[in-house]
Amino acid sequence: MSRPIRPRTGGWRLWSVVACAALLMTACATPQTPVLPGESVWMGRLALTVHTEPVQSVAAGFDLRGSPDAGSLLLTSPLGNAVARVVWSETDAEWRQGDQVIKKRNLEELTTELGGTALPVAALFAWLNGTALEIDGWQADLSRHTEGRITARRTHPLPSAELRLVLQQ
Repeated sequence: MSRPIRPRTGGWRLWSVVACAALLMTACATPQTPVLPGESVWMGRLALTVHTEPVQSVAAGFDLRGSPDAGSLLLTSPLGNAVARVVWSETDAEWRQGDQVIKKRNLEELTTELGGTALPVAALFAWLNGTALEIDGWQADLSRHTEGRITARRTHPLPSAELRLVLQQ
C-alpha cells in the first residue's frame, strides 16, 4: 500500500523535485488517457532520492502532459493505482491526493508550498525534449536521452537530490 504524501515533510520533498506537483486520487486503477492531437505526453517511471537524514527515496510511474504553462502530472504506484494528480494552467495550480486538495495561483507557488522550493518546471520540459537547459542548482545528464533515460541532480538548495526518469519508448 502506498504511503500518503504530506506537504512540508521530508517525504514530500521527494515528490517536489519530480515535476511540479502531482497527481490524482488513491486506490483506483488508472486507465490510460488517450493522447490528443498535438499534445505533448511523456510516460514512464521515475525514482527520486533526497539526501536528507535519513535518505529518502520514492519510485512511481508517471504520466506528464502539456507544457510549463498548462498541463497535468499523474503519479501511479507500481501496481498502476493513481496516487496523486497536479493540474496547472497560467491562472492556477491544484494538487489532489484523495480528499486533500491544495490550490495556488500558479505552479511555482504550489511547488514551493508542497516542497519548500520552486521546481524547475521549464527545465524539466526542456530535458524531456532532449534540450540541455541550465538552471541554477540543477545539473541534467541527457547523454542517454535517446535511450529514454534522464538523470537530474540538485546541488542547492540543500538537501541535494537526484531524479532519474525512464521514459516509455
